Amino acid sequence: MKKIIILLNIALLLTGCDNMLENTETGSDVTDGSSPTALTIAANENMYESLNALNQADLADATRGFIAADSTVQVFDPEGRSIFDQTGYDFISGRAPPSVNPILWRQAKLNRNHGLFKVMDGVYQIRGYDLANLTIIEGHSGWIIVDSLSSKQTTAMALKLARKNLGEKPITGIIFTHSHVDHFGGALGILSAEEAEQRKVPIVAPEGFINEATSENVVAGMVMSRRGDYFMGKPLARSVRGRVDMGLGKEVGLGEIGILKPTIIVNRTPQAMTIDGVQFVFQNVPGSEAPAELTLYLPEKKAFCGGEIINRTLHNIYTLRGAKTRDALVWSRYIDEALQSFGDAEVYFGTHHWPMWGQARIADFLKKQRDTYKYIHDQTLRLANQGLTPLEIADQLTLPATLQTSPSSREYYGTVKHNARAVYNFYFGYFDANPAHLDPLPPTTVSQHYLEFMGGADNVLAKARAHYEKGNYRWVAEVLNHVIFAKPEYQPAKTLLAETYDQLGYQAESAVWRNFYLTGAHELRHGNTQEGTRMNDARQLLAQTPVENFLDAVATHLNGPEAEDVNLMINMTLTDIDENYVLWIENSVLHHRKQAPDPSANATLNLSHALFLDILLSEASVSEILFSDDLSVEGSRIDLLRFFALIDPFDSAFNIIEP
Repeated sequence: MKKIIILLNIALLLTGCDNMLENTETGSDVTDGSSPTALTIAANENMYESLNALNQADLADATRGFIAADSTVQVFDPEGRSIFDQTGYDFISGRAPPSVNPILWRQAKLNRNHGLFKVMDGVYQIRGYDLANLTIIEGHSGWIIVDSLSSKQTTAMALKLARKNLGEKPITGIIFTHSHVDHFGGALGILSAEEAEQRKVPIVAPEGFINEATSENVVAGMVMSRRGDYFMGKPLARSVRGRVDMGLGKEVGLGEIGILKPTIIVNRTPQAMTIDGVQFVFQNVPGSEAPAELTLYLPEKKAFCGGEIINRTLHNIYTLRGAKTRDALVWSRYIDEALQSFGDAEVYFGTHHWPMWGQARIADFLKKQRDTYKYIHDQTLRLANQGLTPLEIADQLTLPATLQTSPSSREYYGTVKHNARAVYNFYFGYFDANPAHLDPLPPTTVSQHYLEFMGGADNVLAKARAHYEKGNYRWVAEVLNHVIFAKPEYQPAKTLLAETYDQLGYQAESAVWRNFYLTGAHELRHGNTQEGTRMNDARQLLAQTPVENFLDAVATHLNGPEAEDVNLMINMTLTDIDENYVLWIENSVLHHRKQAPDPSANATLNLSHALFLDILLSEASVSEILFSDDLSVEGSRIDLLRFFALIDPFDSAFNIIEP
């Protein structure tokens, strides 16, 4: 019985790391958002002035070079689960409905263009089969692929379309531009690891790629995954009152995720090489949009691929799902470096969105992308140096007209407001120097006091309704949030706050802001309806993830107060890969080292790396674990139980809009 408890604790411990994947199953087909108010309709109508001022050249760019598309772009995993569906957005056409910001609607229509496109002679793209693009460069004997899509299934469907229309050719090279999953997760849909090794296919990636790709989100991933529900609008129906776009593309198609290890590393700029007879010049851009990232130039074709440091949208200096803040100044300098190095480019293509043609247009595009990030950076610091706080800066800062009329600087994805706050945080941290903010009360306590001062929930609700009728939705959200954190059972406040979030979402230019608002409204009405993460989809990726990364995550589950005065040491030996880790608790902190087993350890847990993954992915039953030849325990089983009893399980469905 003790052994069962120990192993169940191990399983609980390891499955607590459910953070590498985000469940992308779509939400309810029922659209239950409130109708747009007259004030929201008027606000969205007023956006047409800005919409009409935008440069319209990208409307032709998005369809140029179209070759073919599947009549139905629906991708399923082996179990029949839908993992990507372009047809769900068939409602996006014509004039914007009153429940969608017209500028966001414009981007949503452009991202509906999907299929195989010819960029130029020898360069093709498949767009709209996932969030990102798959690019094919013809080599002397086969295809060089730039970025896979998110999953094996979406990538396989995209390549099937290419082969149907371009013919069968072997894969003679793979380039990963950066370490985000929508750019490498479908690698095994291009080549198996065995074939890549057997044929010695060159696989190019930026320095640090494999570590960043396999470790991203492991330590803090549970929180990121839950916030990802809001970021991606997961519970929302695809509809005019729900999910319409992601800004970068329609949605992420996460089925089976894998990775291929690079054989060639880009670690400098410029770095030239030839792959299957094609000349490349690489630019290494670490710490820009991703910790490990590159761009590439084809000098013989005068074609530049900007990776994801250049996009047809304002990107995120800080992503709202939660991640380390990016350096806006470094990002802008990389774009300027690309402009200087590859300024003779006559064709631009990216890992999202559609290409651009013409040297003058491309130069102007790069300058405006560069200057958008630098303007936000410089002006945030200018205002900070005048004593303004992050919220004051965000509310005041707007882009100059020359950038506002560039579609690629619009807020389809990132926004000036949250990016300005990110720049402030990058330099100064979360504290704005106001002593009142040194030691603030927690939200529930603050809200209870606010309600007391404001005359109770009924009084606040009545005042909030009056402001709602005036269209003061930001203020209504502020005060009703206090009501719900003080009295979460008070349904009238939930109802009005949900309607308020609807209006804020309908007016949002950013697809991500829209998703956050409308997901908040959905959860106020229905609670959290997400089923959680499917870790088994990521087995091929997790198999490449260093064990140390998982143990770092385990340490964040240690219940520090309960571990006070506890001193325990455990050896964990992964028998099939001949690795041993020593874990010990000291000063209420869990440490680990990769080293030989310590003879003074309280217990030793021997298991195979394969079983380790089975436990992690919940693919092994308790009986299978108990009777497995791949697991044994030496030493004190009681101490092993004590050790794992100190590991807290985390609830990946924690509340966001309620206490």
